[in-house]
Amino acid sequence: MREIKSPENLVADVEGDIEDVDGVLKITSIRLHYRLKIPDGTRDKVDRALATYADKCPAYQSVKGCIECTWDVEVTEE
Repeated sequence: MREIKSPENLVADVEGDIEDVDGVLKITSIRLHYRLKIPDGTRDKVDRALATYADKCPAYQSVKGCIECTWDVEVTEE
């Protein structure tokens, strides 16, 4: 996100399900739990970015409609 250095402040726990679909193993769902540390006073900016996250995420745009994806975010202000 714009003013947040992601490598130091963004962690994701990811789970998924693989199922047999007509004899073929397929990833059918992915669940993401993000932990995000942000600077004090930037919560409004972060909330606006998170509101459009899915529309701008290349990974999600590549799999939407094929794999069910859900996510949540735990935000800590520092």
